[in-house]
Amino acid sequence: MPRRERNKFVKKNQVLELKIEDYAFGGKGIARIHSEEGSFVIFVPNTLPGQLVKAQISKSSKKYAEAKLIDVLQPSEDEVAVPYQDIPGAPYIQLPIDLQHKYKQESTLSLFKRIGKVENIEDLFDEFVKSPNAFHYRNKMEYGFSAIGYDRINKTDKDEFTLGFKRRGVWWMGDNLEKDSGLFDKQLEDNLKNIREYCKATGLEPWHGPRKTGFFRYFVVRKSFKTDELLCNLVTTSPELENFDLDKFAKFLKDIFGDRLAGLLHTINDETGDRTIATAGKLDLVYGKDKIVEELLGLNFEISMKSFFQTNPKCAEKLYSKVVEYVLEDKDKVDNTVVMDLFCGTGTIGQIVASKSENAKIVGVDIVASAIEDAKKNAKRNNIEGLQFYAADVGKFLIAHPEYQNKIKTIILDPARAGIAPKTLKKIINLNADRMVYVSCNPATQARDTELLREAGYQMKKISLVDQFPHTSHIETVVLFEK
Repeated sequence: MPRRERNKFVKKNQVLELKIEDYAFGGKGIARIHSEEGSFVIFVPNTLPGQLVKAQISKSSKKYAEAKLIDVLQPSEDEVAVPYQDIPGAPYIQLPIDLQHKYKQESTLSLFKRIGKVENIEDLFDEFVKSPNAFHYRNKMEYGFSAIGYDRINKTDKDEFTLGFKRRGVWWMGDNLEKDSGLFDKQLEDNLKNIREYCKATGLEPWHGPRKTGFFRYFVVRKSFKTDELLCNLVTTSPELENFDLDKFAKFLKDIFGDRLAGLLHTINDETGDRTIATAGKLDLVYGKDKIVEELLGLNFEISMKSFFQTNPKCAEKLYSKVVEYVLEDKDKVDNTVVMDLFCGTGTIGQIVASKSENAKIVGVDIVASAIEDAKKNAKRNNIEGLQFYAADVGKFLIAHPEYQNKIKTIILDPARAGIAPKTLKKIINLNADRMVYVSCNPATQARDTELLREAGYQMKKISLVDQFPHTSHIETVVLFEK
C-alpha cells in the first residue's frame, strides 16, 4: 500500500496565527501559507477577509487544510462596533449588512457555476431578498446552563454558574449572556442575567458537561411576532426537583415580563446526551398556555415548544412569497391540477398556494409525523380546502403511488440541509412534471442536484437568494426549473 504523503505545510492540531485573505461559500475565510514551495490554502469557518485569527488545524490534505477558529486577534477594517454582546451564532454581526449580502451573493452564485455547471448563472439571477429585520429577527432561542464558564479577560475556563451560549468549538464551556445579542428579544436577553441569578440563588447546580451531573440544563424561549408573547421552557434533570418551586419561578418570570409571558413549561431531561428535549422527556405546563400563534401572509399557525417553524417569520413571509411567485408564474400548471409539495414540513407553502389558486389540489408529503399533524391542524384552522398531507418518506410514497406519474405539472421541493438523496430525486424526476420550484437552506446540495436535474432535461430558469439569517453564513435559495 503506498505511503500517504505528509503535508509539508501544516500538521493536524497545530495552532497557527493566520491572515484571512478571501471568502468562500458557507462562511469560510481563506488563509494562505506562502513559501518557496508554493502557496497552501487553509479554510477557516466564521472568519472574514482582513481578520488576523488564531486557528487550529482540524484536517489536512495535500491540496488544502481546514482549521477551527479559536479567536479573532485583529478585526477586519470592514468591521464596525455594535451595541450587542458577541455570540457564536452571529459571527458577522460587526460586518455591515450590505457587505454580508455581497459576500453571500458572490460565493453562492460561484457555487452553482462550479458544482451545478450553470455557466450563465448571473443571467438567471432574479433577486437578493433581504430580511425585513436585520436585528432581533429570531423567534426562538436556546440558552444553556453550565458549571464551567469562560473568563473573557484571561481567556480561560473557570468554575462558574453560567447561562448563555457555549463557546465556539468547546462543548463543555458556557459563556454568560449579560445583555442583548442583537438576534432575539432585547427585553428577554437583557434579563437573562437576572434569571441566572435567581436559579443560582436556589443552591441547585447547573449542568456539568464532562461529569454529566447537575440540575439546570436549558432555558428555551419562543416568541410570537404577531402577539409579542413569550413561551418559556425550563429544562432540568429530575433529581432534586422537589427542591425547586416551579410555581414560584413562573411568578418571578411573570413579574419581569407581565402579560408578555404566555406560558411556562417544564421539561425533565435525564439523558446524558446534549439535546435540549429528551426523547423520553416529560413536558409539563406550569403556568399559562402551551402554545402561541404566529401569522404568515395572513394565515395563522399555532406553535408549541416542539413545533418546527421558520426561525425568522418576517423573512419567511418574503421567502414564501418568492416561492409562490415562481409557482404561480404559470397558473395553468397550478389551477385545476394536483401540485406536489414534497418535504413539506408543516405545509405552509402548500397552504399559501392553495389559498391563492383556483381549485388546485395540494399533496404534501414529509417524513416527520408531528410536522404533518401540525400541517393538518393549521389547514383546518385556516379553512383551506384541497389539501392532503401524508407522513411518509418521499421516495417510498412515490413508489406506493404510481398514479401521480405523468399527472403532475408542478412540484414544490423544500428538503432538509442534506438535500435530496439521488435515488429519491430520480423518483421525483420520474413523475415527469413540467416544472419544479426548489427551495434550499443548503445551496451546496442544491447545486449538486442542479446537475442531475439538467441531465434529466430540467433547465434552471431563475434563482433568488433569501437572507433568512443575517450575521451568519447561511443563505436560502429559490430556484425555478422547467423542462
